[in-house]
Amino acid sequence: MGDTPVRADLARSLRLFRAFRSEQSDGDAYYTTLAADTAAQLVRYADLNDSTVLDVGGGPGYFAREFRRRGARCVCVDVNAGELAGGGLLGSAMDLPFRDGSVDVCFSSNVLEHVPDPWRMASEMARVTRPGGLIFLAYTNWLSPWGGHETSPWHYLGGELAARKYHEKHGKPPKNRYKESLYPVSVAAGLRWARTTSEVDLVDAIPRYLPWWYRPMLKVPLVREFATWNLVLVLRKRP
Repeated sequence: MGDTPVRADLARSLRLFRAFRSEQSDGDAYYTTLAADTAAQLVRYADLNDSTVLDVGGGPGYFAREFRRRGARCVCVDVNAGELAGGGLLGSAMDLPFRDGSVDVCFSSNVLEHVPDPWRMASEMARVTRPGGLIFLAYTNWLSPWGGHETSPWHYLGGELAARKYHEKHGKPPKNRYKESLYPVSVAAGLRWARTTSEVDLVDAIPRYLPWWYRPMLKVPLVREFATWNLVLVLRKRP
């Protein structure tokens, strides 16, 4: 199976945003689209064919299926047994049940903001990656338009108030509760961790859904927190 890298142009961004709007009504279609696009991003940095890939928090298996389609040996680990697809492993992202240096690629999509100690999770991903291997870590930063997930844009008024507003509108509490299953994480903190940890080198930082020409925005403090939407850190494990 050939690995075709993504073309990060405006047409792609519009396609992803259209798909995102259908997440609640047709989650399968949205996540299948996102998985294909993400794999096309990842293959710019690593060959998936015959690679061992760990998908951290990818319980339903959308990304794992796409990686396998491209020739990878992929396993998911997830803390939620109810969301874990067949063949996955039950385990915490902050204490991964894998040996040091046991995978070629360690991947995670939109999980970091759901753990209470995000940089412990990032360090665990680095630990289980072999020297020279790749870590691909994508997350939604709190101050982005969708930082509150289903409670957006009320999250700009505070996490607790956002949960109350969601309950008032929908008659039920949100799935993601502030500081229980959703935590404020920033672009600045991610870049700082990536640049200062001794385990990895920062290969790239990408505004995940946005065109290539948007990248300079990541250099603008504060503005990047609102404008990035979703950050990808691409890291190489040091020897």
